Amino acid sequence: MPVLASYARVFVDHLDTALPTFVRLTGEQPALRFPYRDLELARIGGYLLIAGTEAALAPYRETHATTIVSSLEEVLTLVEEEGGAILDGPNEVPTGRNLTVRHPGGAVIEYVQFRD
Repeated sequence: MPVLASYARVFVDHLDTALPTFVRLTGEQPALRFPYRDLELARIGGYLLIAGTEAALAPYRETHATTIVSSLEEVLTLVEEEGGAILDGPNEVPTGRNLTVRHPGGAVIEYVQFRD
């Protein structure tokens, strides 16, 4: 189960206000932009910008990073073997499937397996 990419989560009030700064910082345009529940997300460079109200963002603030993997099943096996906890998922999401894990030591990571 190789990790394909990891993105730092950046919580913002308004995506359209935040994006120009990240375009300048990264020299890139958003590679992915989509709504999810009451949020709007954009991936740009090594960042995942997550926009919404304080109430909408609150359930997601504990998660430290979003990591793209080739297999959620392998993540589930690792979590079971290492004694972590599944906090949410697996779920169907706009980009494929995800799950959120609390690893031993306390790190909370969202894992995403993209659709083919």
